[in-house]
Amino acid sequence: MAKNEVRRIGILTGGGDCPGLNAVIRAVAKSALSEDATVFGIEDGFEGFVEGKIRELGNNDVSGILSLGGTILGSSNKGDPFHYPVKDKDGNIKIIDESERVLRNYKRWGLDAVVAIGGDGTMHICDQLSQLGINIVGVPKTIDNDLAATDVTFGYDSALYVATEAIDRLHTTASSHHRVMIIEVMGRYAGWIALGAGLAGGADIILIPEIPFTWESIYKKVRERSLHGKRFSIICVAEGAKPKGGELVVKEIDVKRTDAKRLGGIGDLVGHKISTDTDLETRVTILGHLQRGGSPTPFDRILATKYGAHACELVVQGKFGRMVALNGTKIVSVPIKKAIAEQRLVPPDCQEILAARAVGTSFGDE
Repeated sequence: MAKNEVRRIGILTGGGDCPGLNAVIRAVAKSALSEDATVFGIEDGFEGFVEGKIRELGNNDVSGILSLGGTILGSSNKGDPFHYPVKDKDGNIKIIDESERVLRNYKRWGLDAVVAIGGDGTMHICDQLSQLGINIVGVPKTIDNDLAATDVTFGYDSALYVATEAIDRLHTTASSHHRVMIIEVMGRYAGWIALGAGLAGGADIILIPEIPFTWESIYKKVRERSLHGKRFSIICVAEGAKPKGGELVVKEIDVKRTDAKRLGGIGDLVGHKISTDTDLETRVTILGHLQRGGSPTPFDRILATKYGAHACELVVQGKFGRMVALNGTKIVSVPIKKAIAEQRLVPPDCQEILAARAVGTSFGDE
């Protein structure tokens, strides 16, 4: 598509919110407006794409939002057009394919392209919509940092900062009361947040999905610390961590979501087991959505701005079906299919894990 043919650009934020979304919206919109394009915000993610919720964005709409958390457009993690939940006449939820409604709205609004900001689920939807003929560019967002083909997703650094600060605060109360303090963090099937926060916060034990743990290994570590006069321990556990031969701890099943499993509760399980089997006083803190909220870190503001500007450049150049990515220090683009080919999980032999083990951190597998 020639540069002067791109006149109407849509922006949406899909999946869970995270710091930096508004920074991307701002960068895409301001870049597009400078090219004399008209910019539209699709509200509430793909749900708004299905339901036809859209509004024009001008300079005033995207001014002063760089430091704001959340998204001015709203979001939804239950709006997958290919797995769309609707209620039947009896009030029961059924799942249907509403992708044709998305295609109709795209044409009805006269859009030339859409910039979709989201994580793994959003990129899968982008790939499917691209096959339907929608011109789409993806921007990788997720605190989980689990998207392949990019070194880092925006939102991760901000979540990492929150989790690390929480561990710092737990250290003081843990040492004061001589307790085992457990902090459960997000991440779903990837352990990047737990690994990063545990390493930065000096956790004694880090439990991640990629390294199944044994209960005896955890007990051994906290007992050893107690015997050597270290009368407290800090355990950072990812919500997707599980014992060897065990299952994920699932908080609830939500059929409205493409991935129906809502993880949560492993922290309470670890706390209960330690308290029962070692007699050490134990407390559990579950950070939950605190990791998603608040202002983005400077790193995420800069990364989100670079991502948004490059996404607009791809749209102007007519390079669709691609996702912007960070490769070393450079912003590049990759085919969306490459980004969703596999999840970016923590390699058990990565430098972060090797460094943590070198300073005595346990991963519950010894």
